[in-house]
Amino acid sequence: MDTVDTPQWRIVRYEPSMAATWNDFVARSRNGTFLFDRGYMDYHADRFADCSWMAFKGNRLLAVLPADITADATLRSHGGLTYGGWVTAMAHLDAAGLLGIFTAACDVWRAEGISRLDYKPVPYIYSRKPSQDDLYALFRLGAVQTECAVSSTIDLSAPVEFNQQMRRHLAQASRLPIETGETDDVGMFMTMLADCLRERHDTRPVHTAAELRLLKDRFPDNIRLFVITLEGVPHAAVCVYDTGVTAHAQYIATTAEGRRLNLLTPLFDYLIREVFARRRWFDFGISTEDHGRTLNAGLLRQKTSYGAGATVYTRWRLDL
Repeated sequence: MDTVDTPQWRIVRYEPSMAATWNDFVARSRNGTFLFDRGYMDYHADRFADCSWMAFKGNRLLAVLPADITADATLRSHGGLTYGGWVTAMAHLDAAGLLGIFTAACDVWRAEGISRLDYKPVPYIYSRKPSQDDLYALFRLGAVQTECAVSSTIDLSAPVEFNQQMRRHLAQASRLPIETGETDDVGMFMTMLADCLRERHDTRPVHTAAELRLLKDRFPDNIRLFVITLEGVPHAAVCVYDTGVTAHAQYIATTAEGRRLNLLTPLFDYLIREVFARRRWFDFGISTEDHGRTLNAGLLRQKTSYGAGATVYTRWRLDL
């Protein structure tokens, strides 16, 4: 690698006593979300060996890396999070600076016996301002891309255009006695979700009802549940993770009747055009498996029918 003039960086492993400093930094960062708050990250601390890092220039904190360490000495963008690369300061840091941080951190990690880095950058749709400096640093350091998952995202700053089929679903739903709104009934939502995932995909939710209730209590403004009922019975529901920039459909649940009546369409119409209309992006989540090698074309087509386009979630490996 070419020599880069950088300041002296101090790379420090995170300790629980630093939680307040960490959380304050994430809240003021250019690409941090509530998922990086220690109140979210640490709810499943028993399942992951936390190995997060903080980068200082003098006494100024300029970047943090949410991470854990695996049994084979791999430093991993935190295994309990969908994404989580370097979270960076709103100012006083550019691509050269982050390259310097990455280089200094690699020296520290090698000295700690860490053999490789498994890195998941924060997708650009979650950033308050452009912050893909880490992708440049990964290129310079010789990292290899290991994953490319396709998500579907609506640009809420432009007119939202559902396709003809979705508009037909809306017209049909307008003739039904449905009610749409927000709920705090986590138990109802998780029961519907578990049944839906078992029936359609033979899988189960990542979170338990108790975990989602805990997280929702800790982040009531960020984790929100919305439901459509027909004659008082819930038939479609969505759990939205709202970062303030992006509203992400974390979980989507339907009953068989809800699917027959296409009730997700009026629910998403409500979320996109009313509840989260002032956000920058609405993200439906990925339609791929096996690190992006398998595409669920039907699921992708359904999300695209709401007017969404592709956003990729990537992953990188850097051997140290």
